[in-house]
Amino acid sequence: MRIFIIAGEPSGDKLGGALMAGLTALRPDVQFDGIGGADMQAQGLISRFPMEELSVMGIAEILPKYRALMARINETAAAVVETAPDVLITIDSPDFSLRVARRVKAASTVRTVHYVAPTVWAWRAGRAQKMAQCIDHVLALFPFEPPLMSVDGMVCDFVGHPVVAEPQATSEDAQAFRTDHGVGDAPLLLVLPGSRRGEVSRLASVFGQSIAPLRARHPDLKVVVPAAAPVADLVREEVADWPGAPIVLDPRGMSLEAAGALKRAAFRAADVALAASGTVSLELAAARTPMVIAYKMNWLTFRMIRAMALIDTVTLVNLVSDTRVVPEYLGPACQPDAIGAALVQQMDDPAAQQAAMEVTMQRLGEGGEDPGLRAARAVLARMGAVLPKGQADA
Repeated sequence: MRIFIIAGEPSGDKLGGALMAGLTALRPDVQFDGIGGADMQAQGLISRFPMEELSVMGIAEILPKYRALMARINETAAAVVETAPDVLITIDSPDFSLRVARRVKAASTVRTVHYVAPTVWAWRAGRAQKMAQCIDHVLALFPFEPPLMSVDGMVCDFVGHPVVAEPQATSEDAQAFRTDHGVGDAPLLLVLPGSRRGEVSRLASVFGQSIAPLRARHPDLKVVVPAAAPVADLVREEVADWPGAPIVLDPRGMSLEAAGALKRAAFRAADVALAASGTVSLELAAARTPMVIAYKMNWLTFRMIRAMALIDTVTLVNLVSDTRVVPEYLGPACQPDAIGAALVQQMDDPAAQQAAMEVTMQRLGEGGEDPGLRAARAVLARMGAVLPKGQADA
């Protein structure tokens, strides 16, 4: 079996690596071709060109590289058509992936699978119908997505979210974190202002001011701020004038494993978290850490998104659990006083979100089969692929 597989950014590479491991476990005869990063290369992929060439975000960043990206799209599509694999699997990065898939479909009968459904439940529902023109099968991360994606002959399978396969810190790890960082038994607030410079610049001041009501209630409050490596210096600058000398977790100079373990221990040790909107809410839910979500953006951008939105909450824990227990403060509502009051409320009632977090993780596949293996089974089943003897029930 020959599979052409494409990822365009680190999160997709991680999904791709797990999927490739699952496919190899079920079909030891599988051969891979395509584009990917370190995780996929660890599973045997020889990337046709560096995945980093595709990790471009934003109009201002894309325009100077537009011709080069289009050349890579055409080059990749031509390679798929020429090699005629049993299936083409594209992972997220829709601006690149779906353009490749359209060209492949226009020139061949190669089966196409796309891993990570677009957020049609949030906005632009018509994207599903448009995708159906070039995609045969979608692998979804959320259980409510298949009915929304199954249109015009395109099928969709929920395969679980990768957050459920991530290791979690133990209570011993959490206690060791508190001891090592001088927290002791003091209340601990986790602050996550984002992983991009723009996010940190917009949110750090608001987040810093939001701590005041919680500190007034708990004078011994400790604050820890995990920083992504690309913005670690900026995070240090932004929190330098926060009261109480926040603990900044800087992953630079650490191995990926050590940095990940430290971050997980901080998540588990925290009593409550204040986080920028995004998938971090699922990481917090996995650690069972109560949270307040906030996000600040350009006023016009917020109004445009709000006008197109099909949902009344952007927090994934709220959506997956079908509750609204996680407070969120977006756009004009991202104000220190309101956020601070919500932090106090969550600290006073830490059990308020526990049921929703449990439901969220259960619905995303916690305790079940690894999502990578589940995705591999879905790909093979929809292809009608016959598994080698002994693998069908593995």
